Amino acid sequence: MPRTISRDTRLCMSLSGRPGNFGTRFQNYLYQALDLDFVYKAFTTTDLPAAIGGIRALGIRGSAVSMPFKEACIPLLDELDASARAIDSVNTIVAESGWLKGYNTDYSAVASLLASHGVPRDITFALRGSGGMAKAVASAFRDSGFRQGRIVARNATAGPALAEACGYAWRDSLGDERPGMLVNVTPLGMEGGADAATLAFTPEQVVAADWVFDVVALPVETPLIRLARAHGKRVITGAEVIVLQAVEQFVLYTGVRPEAGLIEEAAAFARGMDQ
Repeated sequence: MPRTISRDTRLCMSLSGRPGNFGTRFQNYLYQALDLDFVYKAFTTTDLPAAIGGIRALGIRGSAVSMPFKEACIPLLDELDASARAIDSVNTIVAESGWLKGYNTDYSAVASLLASHGVPRDITFALRGSGGMAKAVASAFRDSGFRQGRIVARNATAGPALAEACGYAWRDSLGDERPGMLVNVTPLGMEGGADAATLAFTPEQVVAADWVFDVVALPVETPLIRLARAHGKRVITGAEVIVLQAVEQFVLYTGVRPEAGLIEEAAAFARGMDQ
């Protein structure tokens, strides 16, 4: 039976430009299964300073942070964990007595997936994107020993800066290059957006690649992932990233690490509404 919400119930939340249901369902499933007096709710905002101020003023335990707020929230926080400070990107805020500390669990999730999937470190790859999530992904590639990378970004300021920080080359377009791995870290293909049907890479580039990694989590099978599977490519999906990073957020909020079987149950439940 669900726990009754009371004045002592701790609130966790998320801030996103396009709120989804996954995080809310995933976190609340675990709270209920583990009988924790927490509740989770997704929000968006057009006033980020006020939203961050609300976390501080209302005693909210923590907040997930998604595009486009991962970098913009940093000046509003009191402290950055090493995981966020190293890449200047925050995807998790934890509040303790009004003190707000930023973390980045995207980084650890991506590094874990590169290892568990056995992606060869000598592969050439192209990463499209230059925002906060791209920083986390590119840094995870760098720190996992991947040296032959390209940052593909039209932003002539953020793209070269990210490439230089990670020791990669920058291109404003991939052109005729055909790397062994394609990595999409843009909103292209995201459900509910104007570019939901748009591919981050051309079909020719997908055919030439061995691996395709799309960090977009909704839908579970993005147009890019569907195309890659149709051509027999090895894939890593945003659905995998979102589960791993959400588990680490849960641990930061509650101090409890769920067992693997329960995590799988929560992920299956959370995906039920978003597919």
